[in-house]
Amino acid sequence: MQRIVVGVSGASGMPLAQALLMHLATLPNLRVHLVISEGAERVLRSESQEERESLVRYAHEVHEAADLGAGPASGSWLHAGMIVCPCSMNSLAAIATGAGRNLLHRAADVTLKERRPLVLVVRETPLNRIHLKNMLAASEAGAILMPFMPAFYNKASSLDEMMRHFSGRLLDQLTIPHGLCARWGE
Repeated sequence: MQRIVVGVSGASGMPLAQALLMHLATLPNLRVHLVISEGAERVLRSESQEERESLVRYAHEVHEAADLGAGPASGSWLHAGMIVCPCSMNSLAAIATGAGRNLLHRAADVTLKERRPLVLVVRETPLNRIHLKNMLAASEAGAILMPFMPAFYNKASSLDEMMRHFSGRLLDQLTIPHGLCARWGE
């Protein structure tokens, strides 16, 4: 059974986080460990009028953001990688500088130090110089930056289809087999 960590931070994009978690829940031999920041809970209520349960129901285990003693905070706790979706500019800055104030930041830092895949679905527009510097620092540390930029070659007819395809592309970064997205030329 393979473990992955999904962090949800307080940026706009909760429907994408929900879609990713829903698709992950359908994959066999995969255990999802979820960390939800306090900011994410506020944005979730604002964007969808839903509560934390709408995310938690798809996870095998939920770790509180304040619990810096949880498994994902340790390098000896093995997992296949981490996705932060969405990744706020605040979380990006904490990850890029190693200034982890909560479990989401610490788990991302540990993922980088252990040379495991860390995928950041950064959410902000327009980007300023500070955002760009933090993205570069995170990338230089080994993170994979994947802002939600849907593909159009697959001729998706709905936002749900676009999020499904993007979720598949996220899983590609962790080399997790799935059937979520069309491949170029297929």
